[in-house]
Amino acid sequence: MKTALAIAAVLASIPAILPGTAFAAEPAGGGGAAPQTSLPQLEGEVMCPTCGTLLELSHAPAAERERAFIRKLIAEGKSEDQIKDALVAEYGSGALALPDDDSINFYAYLLPLLVFAAGLGGVIWGVIRWRRNRESAADDVGPPSGPDSDDEARLERDMARFDL
Repeated sequence: MKTALAIAAVLASIPAILPGTAFAAEPAGGGGAAPQTSLPQLEGEVMCPTCGTLLELSHAPAAERERAFIRKLIAEGKSEDQIKDALVAEYGSGALALPDDDSINFYAYLLPLLVFAAGLGGVIWGVIRWRRNRESAADDVGPPSGPDSDDEARLERDMARFDL
């Protein structure tokens, strides 16, 4: 399966690489410059309109139509941003593989970071509080007291019995 995908990627990139093909035509401005972008470069950043996967992984008929649309724009000499704008105009905002910065997707990336930071702060606060309680408990104990009179009497009897 991986071999088939690699072969498909190589075959898809050949028209963009070879000079003199219909897909590697000069940009509209002339001058013989190479195209500013290529299909393999865009396939990893664009989604298939049918299955919602990356265009480079999809072999659906709609994906092939989208590839043909991209090749046509590359042949016209459009830049990567212009091609992405045209894809959004043609297929909608779901055509791009990147999330919008101003929608719920932004919060989907931000929320786990905030939860992690709050958890880390809670752990640090707990450790500091635990250490303070441990130090104050050690201060409350004070010096050890000597044995009381009953303990001293028992100690004397034991020492006399063992001849110590």
